[in-house]
Amino acid sequence: MQEHIIRLLKVQDPVAIAHIYDTYGAAVYGAVLRIVINKELAQQVMQDTFLKVWRYGAHYDESKGQVFTWVLNIARNTAIDATRTPHFRNSKKTVNLDSLAHTAGDDTINSDSIGMNEVVQKMEEKHKVLIDLIYMKGYTHQEASDATGMPIGTVKTRVRNAILELRKTFDV
Repeated sequence: MQEHIIRLLKVQDPVAIAHIYDTYGAAVYGAVLRIVINKELAQQVMQDTFLKVWRYGAHYDESKGQVFTWVLNIARNTAIDATRTPHFRNSKKTVNLDSLAHTAGDDTINSDSIGMNEVVQKMEEKHKVLIDLIYMKGYTHQEASDATGMPIGTVKTRVRNAILELRKTFDV
C-alpha cells in the first residue's frame, strides 16, 4: 500500500495527498501545535506543509526514510520558520497564561493542568520572573536579559537553577 501511495504522490495524484493527510494529519498537527502553540497558526502551518508535500512529492526518496518522517520534517521546519517571524515573536511576548486554559475537548496541555503555575509561584522571585519570561512568554535568554537588566550569564545560570528546582519538585 505504501509503495502505491508513493507512486501516486510522485505523479501528483490527489488520492495520494488525501491518503497522507488522512493517515498522518493528526500526528503532524500535534507536532506542529507543540512548536507554534497557537491553533490558528498551526492550521496555517499544516496547510503550508501539505502544499509543500504536494509540490515536492516527486522528489521524495523512499531510501532516505518513511513518508511519515519526511512529512513530519517538512512540518517541523515549516513550524520553526513560522516561529521566526517578527509577528510571531511579538505575539508570544503578549500571550497570557489564561489564554492557554484547558477547555473540554481541547487536546493541548497547559502549565496549570499539571500544577506548574502553583509550583512556579512558590519559587524565589529571581527564578519566577525568568521562568515566566522564558517559558511562559517565549522570550529568548537574551530578550529576558534585556527585559530584566541582568547579564546574560546570570539569566542562564538562574534559569538552569530554576529548572533543577522544578525537576526536584516533579521528580524528573
